[in-house]
Amino acid sequence: MSEESLNPLVYSKNVIEFVTVANEYCKFVEGAGSENVRSLLGKTQKILPLLYLKASLLPELDSSEELTLEKSVTEVDYNFLQQRIMNLLGEHDDYQEVFDADMQFSDAPLTASISENLADIYQDLKDFIMLYRTGDELVMQESLWECQDNFKNYWGQKLVNSLRAVHSLIYSTVDFDQEIRLPSEEEEESNKPDWLNSLFNNEID
Repeated sequence: MSEESLNPLVYSKNVIEFVTVANEYCKFVEGAGSENVRSLLGKTQKILPLLYLKASLLPELDSSEELTLEKSVTEVDYNFLQQRIMNLLGEHDDYQEVFDADMQFSDAPLTASISENLADIYQDLKDFIMLYRTGDELVMQESLWECQDNFKNYWGQKLVNSLRAVHSLIYSTVDFDQEIRLPSEEEEESNKPDWLNSLFNNEID
């Protein structure tokens, strides 16, 4: 961090730790379709609480209404990653939702999707990371503020809801190895977007 830094908060310890965990989460989601269900659930069980903790420790920042932030994750990217996780989890992807404002208007139980929640979290975090890496402190601050605001009002709840569902699956008696068939390498490669091939070697500077 230079002495001329306009906003040292964007380089603070808590922010750097959040960026590190967010980056690890994104790499986890990008590679989630290549492992078995038990491994996917185990990694999800460990990274979600850590991500929640680091997000809750972020400093409060002001927003600049003059900045328009570019988004990196496209609909194609989102759908590809969400579908891979959904296909891996199969019938266990859906779970009954208990923290939804629409529940009071519904006579039937509402369902949510682990894969959609993980993809929603990924979308916000990946967009943030790509903007943070620009090194433009105004962009870094605004993207951090937006990510934190979305955590408070959107993906933070999705995170804890997903963790509840994952916990239930991990400690159930389901034999995932007998139920789920992993896609072959040929199937995986034929469905993989071009952008995904270069992601695994990218690190935050």
